[in-house]
Amino acid sequence: MSFIEDYKAHVTEREALGVPPLPLTAEQTAEVIELIKSNCTDELLDLITNRVSPGVDDAAYVKAAFLNDVASEKVTVNGIAPAHAAKIMGMMLGGYNVKPLVDCLTSANSEVVEAAKEALKHTLLVYDAFNDVEELHKSGNAAATEVMTSWANAEWFTSKPELAEEITITVYKVPGETNTDDLSPASEAFTRSDIPVHANSMLQSKMENPLNTIMSLKEKGHTIAYVGDVVGTGSSRKSGVNSVQWHMGDDIPGVPNKRTGGVVIGGIIAPIFFATCEDSGALPLEMDVTAMETGDVVTVYPYKGEAHKNGSCVATFKLNPNTITDEVRAGGRIPLIIGRGLTAKARAVLGLGASDAFLTAEQPADSGKGYTLAQKMVGKACGMEGVRPGMYVEPVTTTVGSQDTTGPMTRDEIKELAALGFSADLVMQSFCHTAAYPKPSDVVMHHTLPDFISNRSGVALRPGDGVIHSWLNRLTLPDTVGTGADSHTRFPIGISFPGGSGIVAFAGVTGSMPLTMPESVLVRFKGELQPGITLRDLVNAIPYYAIKEGLLTVEKKGKKNIFNGRILEIEGLPDLKAEQAFELSDASAERSAAACTVLLNDAPVIEYLKSNIVLIESMIEDGYSDARTLQRRADRMKEWVANPSLMQPDADAEYAAVIEIDLNEVTEPILACPNDPDNVKLLSEVAGEKIDEVFLGSCMTNIGHYRAAGEVMRGEGKHGVEKFWIVPPTRMDEQQLINEGYYDVFNAIEATTEVPGCSLCMGNQASARVDSTVFSTSTRNFDNRLGKGTQVYLGSAELAAVCSKLGRIPTVEEYMDIVPAKIAGKEADIYKYLNFNEIKDYKLEERTVAQEKYGVTIKAV
Repeated sequence: MSFIEDYKAHVTEREALGVPPLPLTAEQTAEVIELIKSNCTDELLDLITNRVSPGVDDAAYVKAAFLNDVASEKVTVNGIAPAHAAKIMGMMLGGYNVKPLVDCLTSANSEVVEAAKEALKHTLLVYDAFNDVEELHKSGNAAATEVMTSWANAEWFTSKPELAEEITITVYKVPGETNTDDLSPASEAFTRSDIPVHANSMLQSKMENPLNTIMSLKEKGHTIAYVGDVVGTGSSRKSGVNSVQWHMGDDIPGVPNKRTGGVVIGGIIAPIFFATCEDSGALPLEMDVTAMETGDVVTVYPYKGEAHKNGSCVATFKLNPNTITDEVRAGGRIPLIIGRGLTAKARAVLGLGASDAFLTAEQPADSGKGYTLAQKMVGKACGMEGVRPGMYVEPVTTTVGSQDTTGPMTRDEIKELAALGFSADLVMQSFCHTAAYPKPSDVVMHHTLPDFISNRSGVALRPGDGVIHSWLNRLTLPDTVGTGADSHTRFPIGISFPGGSGIVAFAGVTGSMPLTMPESVLVRFKGELQPGITLRDLVNAIPYYAIKEGLLTVEKKGKKNIFNGRILEIEGLPDLKAEQAFELSDASAERSAAACTVLLNDAPVIEYLKSNIVLIESMIEDGYSDARTLQRRADRMKEWVANPSLMQPDADAEYAAVIEIDLNEVTEPILACPNDPDNVKLLSEVAGEKIDEVFLGSCMTNIGHYRAAGEVMRGEGKHGVEKFWIVPPTRMDEQQLINEGYYDVFNAIEATTEVPGCSLCMGNQASARVDSTVFSTSTRNFDNRLGKGTQVYLGSAELAAVCSKLGRIPTVEEYMDIVPAKIAGKEADIYKYLNFNEIKDYKLEERTVAQEKYGVTIKAV
């Protein structure tokens, strides 16, 4: 079958799904080029112009090489004049097209020069090729001077239309809370990089015929705005924004299967979702939406800050940040940042002062007060003493994490950024969400994505290694700033501001990230931890106390959440081990906090880094790439341990709120109840609820939890639930539990053990029985997260083991009778963490023991 016949068959297959064909591969692009050379039809010209991904995609390399040959007149093609070839190259954003375009500035063909000149004026991703243009400019090349002048005058920006004074929208409203599982279902995570296909799953489990409704609303002829009471809580935010933009945004010329623009309106918009909208060119607005319903036609006045329906103002708002109009005009916050940098460099070359083409971020007045711990950490990353809330900064991002359900999207974003290397000190890629039940597309990713990351100096883990956070935390440096594409990227040392795959790509490529510094909320623990009370109970005590103080509500309509968009700073538990501290910082994601810090003493951090140095050097010995990156990080850890110094908050630092939790008052376990992590209750309020399945796993767990659960279940016979899932966070934890005999205990109670990773927590692979009630140690319990129709309680591993033993949630008396007695006298051994430096001649071990002896296998789907 010919290429054309094959391609038409593919188009037909995709049309049946209601989506456009996939972008051309490098091989298909080469075939199109050969056909163009013999007979350049309009169809083939459209394919080479609009169906090849831009940047440094493999197909873009083939496309740019061909168009360069045409533009330089090495090849003659009927239907593509040399100047037109240069014009098509100008749509490729940057990367492989830039050098050919710069070369065209010296062409003897004036039309080619003119086309290349106009293309370069609007190309931002030029990187080192800027120096080539500068050299041509200094040597007297008039075209290069014109390009440099255009960059300096920000014509790439001023040539775009400003945000309109008024925008007429048709409302598509999703009442209550929209979490990003609604917009980007975890069960369809394997399609996320195929934006149109993945967008077909948007809201399918939440609304009836959502896409048909959107199509019918488009008939009114206005922009469709996504509207909700609470929008964008949860993870997978970039894929959620992609889906919204696919249905409600605008095409990008020359960029196949991706859209920009769109309007998102929420009573509350989760902070990372809001930022991802900014990055993607959407307009996110927070305002009262109670007067808006699906089908309403509303006029939004962005500069006045008003929304009108039927001639009356129904809501007011303030544009936030004040630079958001520039972000929308530029096509997103990321292109705005890159473009501003290009303009500044060009003005420096031409000896010009700062440009006045862009809005300046509003900076808060200096209060003269001290700084919080978070404000000092971010300040250090910006070369400042501290950063005030509301200040726009671009801190150095020392550590960047990418996980596998968003990794292919991050790879695409890196390609679109035309990047062949990372500037961030450490970028790490995991495969924890797809290891246990890999689909065919996952298997392909497992074999291709590691090289993509390591070839750019990143570090690629391996399927079966375990959860990204349990690894990334061990690679983090104290008091530094990082980011990751999973909302649970919350360092126990340092601070992380998680973001969508676009900002992760940007941070990895440039080594910095945009940030409007949030306010902080201080949670201060005091008193003594009571018998039977665990750290997970303290995790749930935070929303429990916030609810008591009127700072948090469970109801979504008119929801209060003091933590939303703020930094959660935790004090009062300075001697926690780093693994324990992460249990607290990790759960800040469920509070919708922008970030989290935990104030620790030097000793646990020194202990943690000494262990991590040995782990990193074992990784190098075991062949993990990139070895130079890993060794650099180990060396920086050694330097810190040799001269330890942790930042401290100032005594007069200011907080949006201070919540004090007296540990003496927390005398019984606290659970998050179905199906909202804010819906916390005391054990005595929910005792007796029948439990069908128990899940012990996720990034919220560490080796101590599995030992504790093992001791509770030791000698008890088969567990009392339908299924007891046990999934350690890393293969190192798994191996140590095997060495200590805990897997024999798990075998004896007939638990189901799985390959280390996310498993049931993610909801994209395994799932609990339909309509079952589950007790879980995982992170969140949104509707359908752990299985269709599941009702999910969240709590400690110790309580999980008791639920598994009894088949129901115990009374307080039952819990207190079982747990303290089972672990009495063993606490030091149970809650001892993996210190690799204390294991003689430590080496990373293969997982064959677990696979062979305990049947812990990777299952293909």
